[in-house]
Amino acid sequence: MGKTTTEVYWTAIRHPKFGDRPLYLAATKQGLCRITWPNESFDTLTTWVVKHIPGAVLTNDQEPLSEYVGQLKEYLEGTRRTFDLPLDMRGTKFQTAVWQALTRIPYGETRSYSDIAGEVGSPAAVRAVGTANGANPIPIVVPCHRVIGKNSALTGFRGGLQVKQELLRLEGYEDFTLKGHARFQF
Repeated sequence: MGKTTTEVYWTAIRHPKFGDRPLYLAATKQGLCRITWPNESFDTLTTWVVKHIPGAVLTNDQEPLSEYVGQLKEYLEGTRRTFDLPLDMRGTKFQTAVWQALTRIPYGETRSYSDIAGEVGSPAAVRAVGTANGANPIPIVVPCHRVIGKNSALTGFRGGLQVKQELLRLEGYEDFTLKGHARFQF
């Protein structure tokens, strides 16, 4: 019996909010599986694919990603509040439970790490929720930026705290603390 190869389609998008820094999007036939942050490179995408989809073939093709790109751009322009996209989440059972919980946080609202821990049935696993949140492979669409500290403080964020701040502001959320950081325009 032959080995099945998974095709992973990818494209780079540029948006004025990120200047010259691209976001790389990748999807399988099952759905969107990866979005990089503007501070991440194409190597970040390829390393993730090799680790999470062994034997995959990366194909640069915007056509299979056109709906994903369109909805992401609409969000960044402030005209989309929810995403209606198939997702191909690749992680542990706990990670995917956390990521599913993130998708239920409404636009313009936040939750604490302990809120998410309680929602996934592991109220003592606050740090594990933080780790899963940080490993989210589909940021923005799976809104890890909407998780903040219990005291409304913005905490560590793979995309950079300034990006988290701006995404929250894009959604009209301003009730957070960001000490020692200059305002960032992306």
